[in-house]
Amino acid sequence: MNFIEELSWREMIQDFTPGAKEALSKGGVSGYCGFDPSASSLQVGNLAAIMMMVHFQRAGNKPFALIGGATGIIGDPSGKSSERNLLSFEEVEYNLSRFREQLSKFLDFSQGQFKAEIVNNYEWISSISFLDFLRNVGKHLTVGYMMSKDSVKNRLESGISYTEFSYQLLQAYDFYHLHKTKGISVQFGGSDQWGNITSGTELIRRIDGTQAHAITQPLVLRGDGTKFGKSADGQKLWLDPKMTSPYQFYQFWLNVEDSMCERYLKVFTLLSQEEITAVIAEHKNAPNERAMQKTLAKEATILVHSKQDFETAQNASKILFGDASSGDLRTISADLFLSVFEGVRQKKVSFDEINGKNIVDVAVFADSLFPSKSEVRRNISAIWVNKNKITDEKYTFSENDLLHGKYILLQKGKKNYFIIEAAR
Repeated sequence: MNFIEELSWREMIQDFTPGAKEALSKGGVSGYCGFDPSASSLQVGNLAAIMMMVHFQRAGNKPFALIGGATGIIGDPSGKSSERNLLSFEEVEYNLSRFREQLSKFLDFSQGQFKAEIVNNYEWISSISFLDFLRNVGKHLTVGYMMSKDSVKNRLESGISYTEFSYQLLQAYDFYHLHKTKGISVQFGGSDQWGNITSGTELIRRIDGTQAHAITQPLVLRGDGTKFGKSADGQKLWLDPKMTSPYQFYQFWLNVEDSMCERYLKVFTLLSQEEITAVIAEHKNAPNERAMQKTLAKEATILVHSKQDFETAQNASKILFGDASSGDLRTISADLFLSVFEGVRQKKVSFDEINGKNIVDVAVFADSLFPSKSEVRRNISAIWVNKNKITDEKYTFSENDLLHGKYILLQKGKKNYFIIEAAR
């Protein structure tokens, strides 16, 4: 596999320094990508960078994941409109431990010539005195050079502190340090990191007189043109299954717009060019079957979580959005049930208040759906209990209606839900 050719057809190259493509076409190269530990989980925006490293390793190269234990305490100003709150050392250390676990899902850290490694820049930056840093590093990049970078220029009007201004120089020193101690010759990142990365290649050139390389990829955007962040339209897209469940993750990709699917298939899956071309053709022949979305949801969920998580999410979707013959809602775990219906209005009542009562008496607890008993009677043909259609207003509740011993899912029409939690 040729790394540059792979990234090219996947449209994952935007900018590169002179000689970068030639140097990386041969394999046997060491390169790194940095991750800011500002949260306890990586997110979909980071996944694009991770996939660059995956292809890099698959092409016979050695990837390093740099986790910014030192620079994370300061904060990267790139793409930010204001200075963020500084994290404590304890918060950063915890986030670092979580990142290591998540990255092991994508990169091969086993023994071998090209095994991946994780490095923490706190290990070398923390031992440098302020005076030594200014004398041995700071003198090599002028203020004018640093001010010319977009990450700085875009913040001048709103204000940028010296702390964040220094981030560029610290990231440049990371590249120099890894170039010198690990033989790393290329750094990867998103296009918004171009200024920081090229500051590193310039620092290496000025101190050692040697050439290093930079490659960035276009930012992967959502359908509305905004960046993938840690929250999209209120939906958090973390890679940690405890923060974004596999079901929510699966559903996000399943509902992607057609216009974005081709790009996402190239970036967020390991499908070959031939396989993606075939999926696109299948989709065009029968758009209503949504072949691109189904393939994307499957591949991305398996990649980030597991095949079992994909199958669980797929089965849950069939039960939740299919008819009664699609399966029993009781087969869904309590955690998945609550995850699926996160944000749906709920009400706690005692079990005695519903035991032996009919649908007319119980449905009024869901006052956002049925404000009165007469409203329940008028809509009886559009009411579902635990995905089972109600046909008679004399339907009576018992323990058999409790999901996981305490939940009842009321539904009005196709999309209006309410959860009654019956406490004993």
